[in-house]
Amino acid sequence: MSAAHQDLYVQGIELFNREKFFACHDVLEELWTDLVGDDKQFYQGLIHAAVCLFHFGEGNYGGALKMYRSCGRYLTPYGPSFMGLNVEQFLNDMESCFEELSTFRGGYPSGIELDATRIPKITLNLPTSHP
Repeated sequence: MSAAHQDLYVQGIELFNREKFFACHDVLEELWTDLVGDDKQFYQGLIHAAVCLFHFGEGNYGGALKMYRSCGRYLTPYGPSFMGLNVEQFLNDMESCFEELSTFRGGYPSGIELDATRIPKITLNLPTSHP
């Protein structure tokens, strides 16, 4: 990964951790559009993670669930760890965050709110480069 791409990746993760999900989506999408190859779906999964949390916070439960499920489909093949991200742990944390919404049965969910204490945080373990 080029230094410019790594900078965008780290910036996107920092925005995610600050719960700036729409801005995170924008930054990661900028990176995603430049990529070709197998890694592209990893970034698409992260984009969907940001979007599903944005939708959940806004009360768009249908959109949140759709993006949550696709996030898992995109990221699962990259586990247990990829690009310095513990994918397995991240998906477990997302599952915990979406537990109440994803198991809701009946009509359209109501009375469910995004629990800020369950929103995943990402710790990157990227190798440091030496000049």
